[in-house]
Amino acid sequence: MKQDLKRIAFHTLGCKLNYAETSTIARDFKQKNYEIVTFSDPADVYVLNTCTVTGNAERKCRKLIRQVRKRAPGAYVAVVGCYAELRAEEIAAIPGVDLVLGSADKFDLISRLAEHPKNGAPVILTSSGQDHLDYHASWSVGTRTRSFLKIQDGCDYNCSYCTIPMARGQSRNGSIAEVVAAAQVIIGQGSNEIVLTGVNIGDFGKSTGESLVDLLRSLESVEGLNRLRLSSIEPNLLTDEILELMTSSPKFCPHFHLPLQSGSDRILRLMKRRYPRDLYARRVNKIRRLLPDAFIAADVIVGFPGETDEDFHETVDFIKGLEISALHVFTYSERPGTSALALTGAVSTAERERRSRKLHELSVLKKQAFYDRAVGQTRTVLFESGSHGLLTGFTDNYIQVQVPGRGDLCNTLAEVKLTGRVEDILKGEMVQ
Repeated sequence: MKQDLKRIAFHTLGCKLNYAETSTIARDFKQKNYEIVTFSDPADVYVLNTCTVTGNAERKCRKLIRQVRKRAPGAYVAVVGCYAELRAEEIAAIPGVDLVLGSADKFDLISRLAEHPKNGAPVILTSSGQDHLDYHASWSVGTRTRSFLKIQDGCDYNCSYCTIPMARGQSRNGSIAEVVAAAQVIIGQGSNEIVLTGVNIGDFGKSTGESLVDLLRSLESVEGLNRLRLSSIEPNLLTDEILELMTSSPKFCPHFHLPLQSGSDRILRLMKRRYPRDLYARRVNKIRRLLPDAFIAADVIVGFPGETDEDFHETVDFIKGLEISALHVFTYSERPGTSALALTGAVSTAERERRSRKLHELSVLKKQAFYDRAVGQTRTVLFESGSHGLLTGFTDNYIQVQVPGRGDLCNTLAEVKLTGRVEDILKGEMVQ
């Protein structure tokens, strides 16, 4: 290692959007002759890009700060992102923290480090209001066969349980031309698949007078792009036009992440969600008609204030009746500043955990059934890792597959016949 290089380590908590932004910030440091190391390695600077969606994410952040302080007591520690935006004083009070940067300020991290050297007193720099109108293009490259490409930031929905609008501001996006240019860079650096990410990607175009379907049409024509995948999209923003476009092109992966949150219309209204459960069911059924083999995942929150046993059973029965493939289950977490705190009917911690376990069990059954239906099919797999003579990757419809093969086939696409399920993975064999 050159003596003039500084060693910097990054760790990301939370969503794919955070990963895209961390990767972008890290590239800035690499261009300034910093050496990027893993978070478990000795480093001069440690950067935590944080999440504030749940209390658990915040607890993980505090735990990581303590681990760094114990491992490298003289290192510089910067905490950035959503948790830093909303709870800056709380973070600054943790021993060992040197710099706290909010959601917008984190993109100035490299200059802030130079302006604020370690001196024992933490520096807090957070923004609000007008500063959240800026849009920072971001994408991940170099660490995965899939690249996360940010197309949108912020949210105008103000769901009663969510702090993201406070942390990231109003919905905004780059232009189609800017996103396409970023996609071309990503493909030029060797990625086979791009995952479009943001806080509320269905809102793409609000700040530029464009639309998500127009962006998808433009990306579909990018030369060298083999796969295009959507991250989470609100069911009321997944239009028929988008679905028909995705059906018409093999580049679009039949994989959907549709947040449900509750199968009770009463709870959906308390959450200030923008759809009834009937609309959600119609979206799922439309996907199944157009793309029968699509993987459909749903977010669900359990233990929301006022959720009775009847509401929860209504959610369970609703999910059982839907042809979805898996659940992402979140236990409701009280978040400061949200309107849900004013609601009555708090659900006990024990009951929240019980409901969470029940939905996790249902998710396992749903996913196993989806995988079992795929046995015997031949699908294209993008291999992501290889060791001990086995290659692991994902089909276009997000089934994890393992086949015998050489490690040098990572980041390649191949036709694989799916032969059987072993727990949560499908075994397969290459089609010659």
